[in-house]
Amino acid sequence: MRLGLALGYWGRGPDARHVPLAVEAERLGYDSVWTAESWGSDAFTPLTWIAARTSTIRLGTGVAQMAARTPAATAMHALTLDHLSGGRMLLGLGLSGPQVVEGWYGRPFPKSPLTATREYVDVVRQVLRRQGPVEVDGRFHPLPYRGADGTGLGRPLKSITHPLRPGLPVLLGAEGPKNVAQTVRIADGWLPLYWAPSRPEVYGEAVRKVPEGFMVAPLAQVRVCDDVAEGLLPVKAMLGFYIGGMGHAARNFHADLMARMGYEEQARRIQDLFLAGRREEAVLAVPDAFADEISLVGPRERIAERLTAWRAGPVTDLLAVSPDPHTLRVLAELNS
Repeated sequence: MRLGLALGYWGRGPDARHVPLAVEAERLGYDSVWTAESWGSDAFTPLTWIAARTSTIRLGTGVAQMAARTPAATAMHALTLDHLSGGRMLLGLGLSGPQVVEGWYGRPFPKSPLTATREYVDVVRQVLRRQGPVEVDGRFHPLPYRGADGTGLGRPLKSITHPLRPGLPVLLGAEGPKNVAQTVRIADGWLPLYWAPSRPEVYGEAVRKVPEGFMVAPLAQVRVCDDVAEGLLPVKAMLGFYIGGMGHAARNFHADLMARMGYEEQARRIQDLFLAGRREEAVLAVPDAFADEISLVGPRERIAERLTAWRAGPVTDLLAVSPDPHTLRVLAELNS
């Protein structure tokens, strides 16, 4: 099982710890470093900054939001950074949800998410392979554009720049069983948001049949500490925000996933509290058991024991969310 460092996205501004953490992770032998985006900082620019200060660690977007860019523009970002970094790019993509897609990007959330994702990946693959002009007779991402409001003058084009790697890895963030099954068919890897080693069945049968070389790279908050309950508080804060605030009360993919993992009543309670403005109560309502099973928190010996379960399943890459160099070092030692 390889290790990765997940830095996430910025808050109020740039995090001065990110580049030093990435440099330290590379020194410790971590395989990859990942950035994200929500509705603030983008995923590609910080990754380029990190690329200029490292030399071997792979560079992943975990995840870049599909609604933020056309698939051709995303492919341009990826092939550019792949060249500049010497072939270290990993392209992680995600649909996000209606709240962000419609509220921030001003685009309709696709009524057929599976089709929209499949078309998006198809365009990206065609750009990167550069075997001919890109053409997709798609419902969501047609190329050339043939809508009634167009000029009709568009023609298929082929990238001027020759991609460094036609097979640049494409990974998808997916949560529902159908989305995960499609991810296994069309992508090079899967980025689970919550992963519980003891219950892979939550994500569907496809997880048991991943092809050789397919990456399964879940994010997990990791913290070496003496007090487990205290160490779980940041995990619960993250869960409270995602389950309570990242979506509508009637459509929240994170809450739905928590419900499928056996915490339906608690998920709805967290949503109700968060949407009522009682955010601290929403965080406290996150069960310790749920926060614990999707993270690695506690003394060194406890984390060492729990790592066994992570290695035993389909996980190929553990993406550690940890701003603590000591924790990164301990995790590297335990995984060696």
